[in-house]
Amino acid sequence: MPKFVLVTGATGFIGAHIVDALLARGLRVRGATRSLEKGDAMIKTRLQYREKLEFVQIDDFEHPGGLVEAVRGVDGVIHAASPFTYNTTNNERELVTPAINGVRAVLEAASTNPQITRIVLTSSFASVLDVNRKDQPYFTYTGADWNPLTYEESVDPATSAVVAYRGSKKFAELEAWKYIKEHSPNFDIVALCPPMTFGPVVHPVSNVKNLNESNAMLWKIAEGAKPLPVSRVPFWIDVRDLAIAHVESLLRSEVGGKRYVPSSPERFSYGLAAKIMTEEFPPLNDKVSQEEQTIDESCGLDGQTVAKELGYEYHSFRDTVKDLVAQAIALSKKSS
Repeated sequence: MPKFVLVTGATGFIGAHIVDALLARGLRVRGATRSLEKGDAMIKTRLQYREKLEFVQIDDFEHPGGLVEAVRGVDGVIHAASPFTYNTTNNERELVTPAINGVRAVLEAASTNPQITRIVLTSSFASVLDVNRKDQPYFTYTGADWNPLTYEESVDPATSAVVAYRGSKKFAELEAWKYIKEHSPNFDIVALCPPMTFGPVVHPVSNVKNLNESNAMLWKIAEGAKPLPVSRVPFWIDVRDLAIAHVESLLRSEVGGKRYVPSSPERFSYGLAAKIMTEEFPPLNDKVSQEEQTIDESCGLDGQTVAKELGYEYHSFRDTVKDLVAQAIALSKKSS
């Protein structure tokens, strides 16, 4: 049972929730971050955990550098950091290669510490989804599925950053499985491949304009975006559920070597999000689009297996939207 856990990407949207879930279970946490200022801000809002929470600065996950020092003394790792940008000029250099090298660097550093027995890797549904799959017959994605993108397609200059991102998640995750197979380290891995992730933030955000990309999309709707955006897939997860999935993946010895697709059984559309906003926040009625959207029912995603094996339940989409929008409204008033 790990007692001291390194979390990479600890001051990010998902990483900060993972930190809180670990602390709530009584574990010590070392957060790896590019900004010690953000780490200090997190400690100041968690003073009850100041004896159990610390941060180290890792500027570049592609090069081991401080990673060997960061893993010293810990007995578990959750690697939640990953390059994420759609504003690229070179897909291979800015997305694919950093993701692959970052995963390899974390695993190589972990191999220097024999006390580490489990690494949980935050992958993505992007490494699972086949965007060219036909609607018929009906198909349910599971942790056994991989997107069919080739490396060459991912790094092609003509490829969009969205497609390159899918490739970066696939090939970074494959690098992890390859490392385990070739090196047989003292640790095993569990990979989590979540779809769109929404929910309230617990990482340092001083302005509503600095919300992470998925939540920013919901806030744009609350601000009156027209037409409504169209979701690429109808699958989603509340960030709080995803954080628990990470912690349980770390603590349950029997799930080592598994690949999961944590996802709410409830589907979403941005039209549904807009409807919830108008019902829960009447002052937004004049702003929010009344546009209706059909929810995609053409395929499924098996999020029930992971919830059952890791022992958690999913938030409703209504609660997720309500909690995020209430927080964003308060943040917008504070920063205006």
